[in-house]
Amino acid sequence: MIKSKIIYGVGYLFLLISGQVSAQGNTEELVTDEMLLNPAPSDWLMHSRTYDNQRFSPLDQINRDNVSNLQMVWSRGMHPGTQEAIPLVHNGVMYISNPRGIVQALDATTGDVLWEYERDLPDDIEDYVGIDRTRTLSLRGDRVFYAAPDGFMVALGAGNGEIHWETQAHDYKKTTEYTTGPMIAGDKVITGRNCDPYPDGRENCFIAAYHAETGEEVWRFYAGAGGDDPGANTWGNKSEGSRTCSPWGLPGSYDPERNLVYWGIANPSPHTRLKRHDDPFDVPLTTPSELYCNSTLALDADTGELAWYYQHIPGDDWDSDWTQERVLFSSPFNPDPNLVKWSNPNVRRGEVRDMVATVGEPGGLWVMDRGTGEFLWGIPFPAQDTSLFHISDVNVNTGQTSISRDTVLTGENQSHTMCFSNVKGYYPMAYHPDENALYIPYHDVCYTRTSAISTVNGHRRTTHIREGVDPNAWTGIAKVNMETGVIEPFHAQRNPTNGAVLATAGNLIFWGDMNRRFRAFDAVSGEILWENIVGGVVQNSTITYAVDGRQYVAILTGDGVSHTGAKLALVPELNTARRHNAVYVFALPQK
Repeated sequence: MIKSKIIYGVGYLFLLISGQVSAQGNTEELVTDEMLLNPAPSDWLMHSRTYDNQRFSPLDQINRDNVSNLQMVWSRGMHPGTQEAIPLVHNGVMYISNPRGIVQALDATTGDVLWEYERDLPDDIEDYVGIDRTRTLSLRGDRVFYAAPDGFMVALGAGNGEIHWETQAHDYKKTTEYTTGPMIAGDKVITGRNCDPYPDGRENCFIAAYHAETGEEVWRFYAGAGGDDPGANTWGNKSEGSRTCSPWGLPGSYDPERNLVYWGIANPSPHTRLKRHDDPFDVPLTTPSELYCNSTLALDADTGELAWYYQHIPGDDWDSDWTQERVLFSSPFNPDPNLVKWSNPNVRRGEVRDMVATVGEPGGLWVMDRGTGEFLWGIPFPAQDTSLFHISDVNVNTGQTSISRDTVLTGENQSHTMCFSNVKGYYPMAYHPDENALYIPYHDVCYTRTSAISTVNGHRRTTHIREGVDPNAWTGIAKVNMETGVIEPFHAQRNPTNGAVLATAGNLIFWGDMNRRFRAFDAVSGEILWENIVGGVVQNSTITYAVDGRQYVAILTGDGVSHTGAKLALVPELNTARRHNAVYVFALPQK
């Protein structure tokens, strides 16, 4: 048994002794499967609130008529270290992962600690992996599920932080680490991980499901196709054991009617074809190529069997992750033929489809049918007026994508400029059903890379704001109509972001940036209706909840691993507060 330490808040100890539990801190109510399917508006039970990953809240006490009165009601510091987390809230209790193996339960109205779990990590762990990157927790029954830095999936008691079970999922000494977090689908706890391209790296690159009651592993899906897998023949002469691509990003979404989990897979490793293969054209320039890297997967939640896949890039040459959230929604199909570069001519216009949408780190917005994986439409994103987009063509009848032979590095000291680079990372977008629109945080950035075969990934690269873009308006939020594919004007600015987007029924969009500004926008016009300056970089997070009829909005601040420093390097004049880990919570004044 792994050692751990649990600390109880003084107020919580009093409640335990007296047998009382306040409405502001009730850790005893179970999170049922029905609650997860239909969450109470007051709760935030998963990283994007609902299984569809929409990040939309039906709460409207805070709305565009009164948001200007919003004020901070509490804040508290977090433990030091890299911080990329999204908190959860149930029945007045906020559950939050901290750096260095720590999970806390806080009174969501005051920030007071109810309990704190601290994992006793191995002395040598930082020789192999980071210990700060668990982005999400999950709730089900009386348990909080935590992906620990030492490779264990852990079930903690929601009421006291004590361990119910723990299962070793991977070996941290193989530099495999949790950079994501768990999600719930039925009675399964499912998570991905980051893995390195060792000769046997494939065995560490997988999505796995565990039984929520016992911790027993139920199934495992390897991201690199091998054996009898469909797509095992798409890797050329590369040995099966070395086929690596990580499911390292945000957890998936879940369609309970189809019982399908939708998960994104990152780029193959090492980054360049020339480093992975003796001949960079050993694998095709058209999908499928090196499956299931840079793909959307639809997996049966009970068995892990592949229902369908859609590959976004064939045989990536640029470290172009397509591993972040998949958002589920239904919409008529009416892509604007003048503005949407690729759309499926075989789909009847006006037909309502159940859709799944995602944005890649290298740019591009892709929409598929979530029942079959059929390609519906796609656009270069955040800008369509560039010849440097990494995808050269899409077969609109089949959805197969292609890259240009001229953009692949084939020898030492070659240089290419490609668009885009880290347009959006682990900080999720939001969908507003009343607007039928995605609100996407973005950066209009490209990069120039030069082949360097002796390096780990076979290239060196530098990023820059895309040529011709206004340097004071290269980042912001894009509002995309999901029926037409039209990008509507919303908000652009100079300072970059690591902040998740939140949409609410109060016709508001909440979002923060690296200049410590946290803002509320009119969901229709993009007008800034409220702003607050916090103590550090707004980092991921951005949730809303209610306790005793009062609505709150919460964010976390701190620094991420690479998406913080890399973006700040593009605005050298911005002298922002770094590594300021804290929780900030806002509400309207009480009457």
